[in-house]
Amino acid sequence: MRILRGILAVSGHLAGRRAPANNAHLALFSRALQILAQQEPVRLQKLSAPDSGIVEMRLERPEARNAIGREMLQGLRSAIEKVKADATAKVVLLASSVPKVFCAGADLKERRLMSPCEVREFVNSLRSTFLSFERLPRIVGKSRAKELIFTGRRFDAVEAVTMGVVNYCVPAGEAYKRALELAQEINQKGPLAIRMAKKAINQGMEVDLSAGLAVEEECYEQVLHTQDRLEGLAAFAEKRKPVYTGK
Repeated sequence: MRILRGILAVSGHLAGRRAPANNAHLALFSRALQILAQQEPVRLQKLSAPDSGIVEMRLERPEARNAIGREMLQGLRSAIEKVKADATAKVVLLASSVPKVFCAGADLKERRLMSPCEVREFVNSLRSTFLSFERLPRIVGKSRAKELIFTGRRFDAVEAVTMGVVNYCVPAGEAYKRALELAQEINQKGPLAIRMAKKAINQGMEVDLSAGLAVEEECYEQVLHTQDRLEGLAAFAEKRKPVYTGK
């Protein structure tokens, strides 16, 4: 806001002197206002009760159809770190604020303006964030992953469900509603149990069966002596809805 006031002051000063219209000055002033008006490409929003615990991570870069450039990538990584540090966050709902668009992929227009070193740094950062080449074969299998990567072909939502790339295919305009319903369902569960189940699945997939069982046992041990586990057992016995506290 201080910068904006300074720009307005300069503009008023020039106007007070009856300075002639200057296209360069007007263009600079217009560009400055555009920069100041730009919002962050990734916005976090905590939902209120009864959905406390759900955090929306919204992509907001309409001018590029939410394409991931350096600023968007930095925004995503920063948002992820904030969620990790927030003890009240239980479920993250990744959504788009741009109508009819989720994410157009990497920003190729921005990449064309980068030097080779900048491209290498950006691509490495993308890989470390999304791990697409490593995750895709684990989801669809090695053969199908090679086909998709080698051909670069597009596939629709129905095929995406069939391959396991996504879990649901819903009518146009209903994706957010279904995602919120799923987030609400997960949000009702014990956060410690969800966290340990996630760890057991993710780490167990990277090792053999014997080592995976050891990871599962370790995760269960961390849940065994918690208040949430006792609350779950008590709620079941008393035929009521459990109230988990994450302790």
